[in-house]
Amino acid sequence: MTIIDVLSTIKTKSKEVNEKLVEAKEKKIEIDQKRELFRPVAARGSVLYFCVVEMTLVNWMYNTSLYQFLGLFDYAIDFSPKAQLVKDRVHNIIQWLTRRVYRYINRGLFECDKVTFKLMMATKILIKDGKLTSSDVGIFLKSGSGIDDRTRPFGWMDQKVWLNLKALSKHRFNNEHNVFFKELPDRIGRNEA
Repeated sequence: MTIIDVLSTIKTKSKEVNEKLVEAKEKKIEIDQKRELFRPVAARGSVLYFCVVEMTLVNWMYNTSLYQFLGLFDYAIDFSPKAQLVKDRVHNIIQWLTRRVYRYINRGLFECDKVTFKLMMATKILIKDGKLTSSDVGIFLKSGSGIDDRTRPFGWMDQKVWLNLKALSKHRFNNEHNVFFKELPDRIGRNEA
């Protein structure tokens, strides 16, 4: 074998390697694009996992490992209905994952803590989906406890209820421009009878 033959072989191999590198780069881009389509599944999984983990703040006995959660996650991916379109497949996985995690965790909760878990899951999912904001949840949980208003226009209404009503009338749900319950205290005042 002469030097010319060796150089010719090297040149051919170099060309093949360069073609394969270009092909690999294209495949990587394609895989990245497809992976991004499944990001909502990962987002829902993280929301659910942190709901499960935060239940230990309610009672330490609700401690769940990441390994257990990953088993639920894998189950949802493996057994959720298949679909032709990726968006339908993602929707199916999210539905199965949410249902599976809820049923699995709910089964191990004390009866008095089941509502707390449902509320945590629902609010965190709605916040992640952009349908609620954390201030919306705050108004739901704290209501008028932050308002210092000593007036009590109605004898039949408790002060606490009046403060909750005032807080509700000032809150902008989901950061909308108009306040939905703005006129509520005035309407109650006009229609007190």
